Amino acid sequence: MQSQISAPDSVPSDGLETRANSQEISSFKQLDLSPVMLRALKRLGYEKPSPIQAQVIPPALDGHDIIGQARTGTGKTAAFSIPILELLDPLRECRNPQALILVPTRELAEQVFQEIERLAHGCKTACTVLAGGKHMRRQMRQLQEGVQIVVGTPGRVYDHIQRRTFKTHDLWCVVLDEADRMLDIGFRPAIEKILRACPKDRQTMLLSATLAPEIQRLTKRYQVDPVHINCSSRQVSVETIEQRYFSVKKEEKFTTLVGLLTREQPRQAIIFCRTKRGTDRLHRALQTELAKIDSLAKTKLACIHGDMNQRDRDRVFGDLRSGKVGILVATDVVGRGIDVSTVSHIVNYDIPLDCDDYVHRVGRTGRMGREGIAFTFVTADEGDQLTSIELNINRLLIRDSLGSEVSEEAAATAETDVQEEPAAPKKKRLFPIKRKGNDRLARVGARRS
Repeated sequence: MQSQISAPDSVPSDGLETRANSQEISSFKQLDLSPVMLRALKRLGYEKPSPIQAQVIPPALDGHDIIGQARTGTGKTAAFSIPILELLDPLRECRNPQALILVPTRELAEQVFQEIERLAHGCKTACTVLAGGKHMRRQMRQLQEGVQIVVGTPGRVYDHIQRRTFKTHDLWCVVLDEADRMLDIGFRPAIEKILRACPKDRQTMLLSATLAPEIQRLTKRYQVDPVHINCSSRQVSVETIEQRYFSVKKEEKFTTLVGLLTREQPRQAIIFCRTKRGTDRLHRALQTELAKIDSLAKTKLACIHGDMNQRDRDRVFGDLRSGKVGILVATDVVGRGIDVSTVSHIVNYDIPLDCDDYVHRVGRTGRMGREGIAFTFVTADEGDQLTSIELNINRLLIRDSLGSEVSEEAAATAETDVQEEPAAPKKKRLFPIKRKGNDRLARVGARRS
């Protein structure tokens, strides 16, 4: 059986779908948190828990498995981090990892790590990041010295498990953050092996903005009596985001983009492309073209994709967060989980192949109640994808146009520097391994006594 949390006025729905609200919880003091944690939250300026935090923290503190669903920018990281920090044994009592948090990208791993460090203020906590692009020997040394929380990507975490530098027998909590994305980008085998290597009596929490049927099947196999918490609104995309589309010919996409940037003068924008090569080409073309436009000539451009080394990716993300980068051209490596609250504009230069990817891309703006706007370029053969997106978000995108504002010079640049990229094949999502039944441990009473 699956436990559910729902609001009294919620509409009954099928399967796992259950809606929650947190109107009764207006303060972190109502969540039975320690004085140290309350002081850390006050220091960070967290006055009231978000809906996902208010609904996840109490059952997580009670040791339940969790399925938490909420849109991006609503505080999912703190929702699972706070219970973990509250229930940790001191490092002197257990030097092996007690909690493992799996995320799809290196950047998200670093972001979660930083959030945990902020939340752990006032209580010494040993946390480390295990992700590619970082020194393996340094990670091995940190594990040997003793770690309470590990945040990592599936590939690097499983590499350490194989090397026996990551001892899993003391793990009591595993978190799968953005699990659908991890499966999409090919981490299924590693996730499966990691879960099988972890103790069966663990607590498993899964939090994501969207829960595809494949993820729901995963929870049935790897969780025991999970509490399902759905804080998503019926309208999948954030209400504060204005969403528009341009109907364009393939050869006019670049000129339309230049005209759009000239018209909008964005405070900070992310332009999404489908492929790494397309990202590089568009970045070079924009550098040439925007230098000719007085109002945009001083705007700093950058690009980011999976082929860049970790040092350069960290630098670009740092510049984006600090506001130094005004326009970022990127693949979906920044489509999920990266918390940059200053982005005002999103441009889907290549329409996403998956509706969930659209939701995550658009979710990079309009974060934490701020206003934002998103534009999607749609060619003649992509009408079905636009319709699918509109059905998924239960909202019609507004058609936009620039008239004849684009320049012939920009059109010439588009023909030579920017070419349409072929659609990437969609990966299958499979998770065939079943988990045997087991008894649960009432760990919370012991850990909080």
